[in-house]
Amino acid sequence: MKRNIFILCSFIVFAVFTSYAQSLTEQAAAAYNKDDFNQALELYLEASQQEGTSSELFYNIGNTYYKLDKKGKAILYYERALLLDPNNSDARDNLDYVRSKSSLTTDIGATYWKDSIDNMVCSQTATAWGVLAVVSFLAFIVLLLVYIFVDAVILRKIGFFGGGIMLIVTILANICAFHVESKVEAHDQAVVVIPSATLSTSPRQPKDKTEEAFMLNEGTKVTVIDSVTNVVSGSNEKWYDVRANETSRAWIAASAIEII
Repeated sequence: MKRNIFILCSFIVFAVFTSYAQSLTEQAAAAYNKDDFNQALELYLEASQQEGTSSELFYNIGNTYYKLDKKGKAILYYERALLLDPNNSDARDNLDYVRSKSSLTTDIGATYWKDSIDNMVCSQTATAWGVLAVVSFLAFIVLLLVYIFVDAVILRKIGFFGGGIMLIVTILANICAFHVESKVEAHDQAVVVIPSATLSTSPRQPKDKTEEAFMLNEGTKVTVIDSVTNVVSGSNEKWYDVRANETSRAWIAASAIEII
């Protein structure tokens, strides 16, 4: 009897907790629709702690931050949404829109093409690229068998050239899958979340103009290379060595950026 009561109480507690956790997102959406963005943000962030993260939740948090005129945070959460689900087209569209409305500059030359290719590759998950690799490899095997065992000249040509194409697709798909998986696990991408950040030539606040490297605007995406923690006035101060593009690399205060 006591065991049944315990099970019943546990079920009720679990049901109440689950109902509360699920209602947070609904409450946040209701607050958002009423233009109470501060309340919506608070509820969405609480929901991320209670319910766990998801691409859709990060997308909603990004929208809320944008309404609060915090473009850096909005970009950060759109990036996080895409990291979980590269096929989240709403997050990708909003990310492009916020960037176009911000004061971010677009890199040109080799960096532009590199970023474009990287965005194209990361528009699919590692699993999707893996599936393509398997399918193209099977097609390669079939076309190879056609080339070896079929006598018809036209079919042998199809088998030879088609097999070559499928082999190339297999190799490229495997490379893309490895790249996406490595990027997800690296956690080395970050976003500037303050209006502007002055980077330093050394891991500390610039003492004068000679120690100022360059400035980055809110929402700029950087690659974290290394980190250093200094003790300043009895407290720890963390700095990141970051690369903004192929030629720009310097130190930035940890408080100025957030890891995607």
